[in-house]
Amino acid sequence: MVTTGLEILAGDLPHSLKGKRVSVLCHAPSIARDFTHITDILSEIKDIRLSAIFGPQHGIFGQTQDNMIEWEGAMHPKYGIPVFSLYGQHRKPTPEMLDKTDALLIDLQDIGARLYTYIWTVKLCMEACAEQNIPIWVLDRPNPIGKLSADGPVLKEEYFTFVGGASIPLCHRMTIGEMALWIRDKYHPGCELNVIWMKGWHRSSLYSETGLPWVLPSPNMPSLQTALVYPGTVLAEALNLSEGRGTTIPFELIGAPFIDVYKLKDNLDKRKIEGCAFRIHNFIPTFNKYKDEYCNGIQIHVTDPLKYRPVGVALELFDAIIETSAHDAFQFIPPPYEYETRLMPFDILSGDSVMRQTLCKRLPLKDEKERWLSEIEVFLAEFSQMSVYPE
Repeated sequence: MVTTGLEILAGDLPHSLKGKRVSVLCHAPSIARDFTHITDILSEIKDIRLSAIFGPQHGIFGQTQDNMIEWEGAMHPKYGIPVFSLYGQHRKPTPEMLDKTDALLIDLQDIGARLYTYIWTVKLCMEACAEQNIPIWVLDRPNPIGKLSADGPVLKEEYFTFVGGASIPLCHRMTIGEMALWIRDKYHPGCELNVIWMKGWHRSSLYSETGLPWVLPSPNMPSLQTALVYPGTVLAEALNLSEGRGTTIPFELIGAPFIDVYKLKDNLDKRKIEGCAFRIHNFIPTFNKYKDEYCNGIQIHVTDPLKYRPVGVALELFDAIIETSAHDAFQFIPPPYEYETRLMPFDILSGDSVMRQTLCKRLPLKDEKERWLSEIEVFLAEFSQMSVYPE
């Protein structure tokens, strides 16, 4: 059984937090195993005073359903303290937002993909708190897909944006506490960072093995199965393909009206891709791309997480769609995307322009995957020096 950083803090408050005004960056999954939210837990601790709440993309309750929908803060209806949005007018806390904060607690459930925005909100908080000499306490949680191998390109610094701000692979295997440590060491050495590490977690486990309840980390992350495919299929956000938003199984589905789904399924089966199976599943999105249009689609079923490579599978899938569709039917979406107006969305998601060029020029996929492996090898060698948890 895994004990989260929140549960450890609730049972034994660090001495340096006693008597402090504490703010918290949190969202819907910031709960103990009995489903009590962190704001309710902190409000009951007599030795601290909860002074403000910060929320990332999708809000503190997951209220903004679709992608790239900003939300604005307000006063908390129960505690009468400010709730500040860090996905709206501001993505980095201002000095005014922090003026009643002696320490910032961070309790966010990440899902193990570099382009999930929560860790980049953490990075901006680390920058802001370093400037104000405010210590940060990260309450660690599991990487739900730690059993998967690291996969995909390592992000190049010239492609840093709000969907990626550190040179790590798309599927990285780190927890949010370890990522905060990586960011501190690489980019914000002046940040006073403390991490309350979990007990009982092993990296080569899935979330379903932790004994912890699953609460949607974001509105389109309904299950562990979604999280397993997400590091690869999320790249479809930068394509003229539906990634299944507007259905009940987003990211598990990929489709579009122009796809010949029978040719696509036959093409994918001939590739003999390990770790998953493909099934025809057509759908009509209720919002987002192709709203109310009939999409011919494929659902990805992960059959063996140890063999499944989410980014490699997505690359094969996109290549198969190009191969079986009409000329120029498959398109890359131009900017803007997630506050970036210059770089191609696919490039900032994948990590550089090479994967896009591989698809555009129909270059050998094997060469692209081997490029990732060499980059990942360097990353893992460095990460092994700071890794906290056993395999």
